[in-house]
Amino acid sequence: MSATRSPKVSERVAPKAADPQPPKKKKHDDDDGPDFSTLLHSWIESHRASLLDSLRRLGKQPIGSFFTCMVMAVALSLPMGLSLLINNVERLGGSWQRAAQISLYLQLDATPEQGESLREQIKGMPGVAEAEYVGRDQALEEFQQQSGLGEALRELPENPLPGVVLVTPNEVDKPTLEALRQKLSELPKVQQAQLDLVWVERLAAILKLGDRFVFGLTVLLVSALLLVIGNTIRLHIENRRTEIEVIKLVGGTDSYVRRPFLYMGALYGFGAGVLSWGVLAFGLNWLNDAVVGLAGLYGSDFALAGVPVADGLSLLLGAVLLGYIGAWIAVARHLRELAPK
Repeated sequence: MSATRSPKVSERVAPKAADPQPPKKKKHDDDDGPDFSTLLHSWIESHRASLLDSLRRLGKQPIGSFFTCMVMAVALSLPMGLSLLINNVERLGGSWQRAAQISLYLQLDATPEQGESLREQIKGMPGVAEAEYVGRDQALEEFQQQSGLGEALRELPENPLPGVVLVTPNEVDKPTLEALRQKLSELPKVQQAQLDLVWVERLAAILKLGDRFVFGLTVLLVSALLLVIGNTIRLHIENRRTEIEVIKLVGGTDSYVRRPFLYMGALYGFGAGVLSWGVLAFGLNWLNDAVVGLAGLYGSDFALAGVPVADGLSLLLGAVLLGYIGAWIAVARHLRELAPK
């Protein structure tokens, strides 16, 4: 009896002992899903495919893509070029400190030693970058050369011109300069302290007006660029309407549909930024010959500075962002219309 029941018991126990654990492990693995490296690789591969697809589609229409980028480049070059010209004008006015000099006219009885001593005293004062003493004889000689009245001045019984101390300030700020002028006028042997900032104020007002004009022009052209990008992306969307509807039917997400168009907008912006940088570099170099010739007639070595690398990179980054934002707006506007019916 026991011999006959023992096999049956073992047969009943064996299957339980050998109850498969792998299925439970397999079920546990299925619950975890793909690991992080797999998801990251899939995400990178999806973006790479979208970027290559955008490049391929732009490459199929090289002329149209080039002219679209060129239109954007011209719109970007106008405000950037005006801004660079204003910066060059400000650099030309970098000698404002010398142009805004305070002229201290000394008394006629002031000796050259007193003038030099006063110059040393003023040079050590706060807010003063440089001080130069011009004696009476030197002032008369310069006046004879510049006025053309040399013969008449030689007939005078004595030199009527006083000694002058030319004070160059550290900065051009009207309240600060006025306070400095008042302080200098109280020094001994100073008969009059003269400050002329009229032309500096006019130039500053013109540059401020130019900055505002550039800002307004930038706003208008950025709006136009967004419209150009939006219209271009809209045409690409219409050309792929059927494809997009099929993707939505099989469960494609909005981000998957939007991604290639965003890359396309960024590529348009990148191309426009590169072209705009080249146009600005060529234009400034072309104008520089005439500017150097004009400055040479006035005894100046002024020349236009090229496009700084930092400004060029900012232009490139801004163009890419504009293309991306314009594409995003265009896709967001038309994405609801692309839902399958």
